[in-house]
Amino acid sequence: MTQTATFAAGCFWGIEATFRQIPGVTDAAVGYMGGHTENPTYEDVCSKTTGHAEVVQVEYDPDQVSYDDLLKAFWQMHNPTQVNRQGPDVGDQYRTAIFFHTPEQQSAAEASKQALEASSQFDKPIATEITPASTFYRGEDYHQQYLAKRGMGSCHI
Repeated sequence: MTQTATFAAGCFWGIEATFRQIPGVTDAAVGYMGGHTENPTYEDVCSKTTGHAEVVQVEYDPDQVSYDDLLKAFWQMHNPTQVNRQGPDVGDQYRTAIFFHTPEQQSAAEASKQALEASSQFDKPIATEITPASTFYRGEDYHQQYLAKRGMGSCHI
């Protein structure tokens, strides 16, 4: 039986592509979470008025990949010290966040964040918010597997 994990780490195209490459991930979909607007569109989210983050909702087989392994991948695929941005993308929709679905995920996310902070890997504080998952609004079809559809490996340089 699969489980669900949801992460925000900047532009969702590259994050989705990266999670799809992890053995044990059975699906990954881009969408929006964490805001107050129901059924937002990409344009709504880009207006910076919805409160939503661009997220990737990951379905995974815990017998093949652990939530801790997904957290490790999450920390490696973006800069968790940046507030409301990743690279050239700026706005609250690009914030770094872990949306937990269970108390176990919350504990694991908090422990992994604390371990990363203690590691002194970054000169700045970790900005990643850890918050309860709310309604996942699936992104438009043209955003799903965006990079794969275009034969691209990543979004940015």
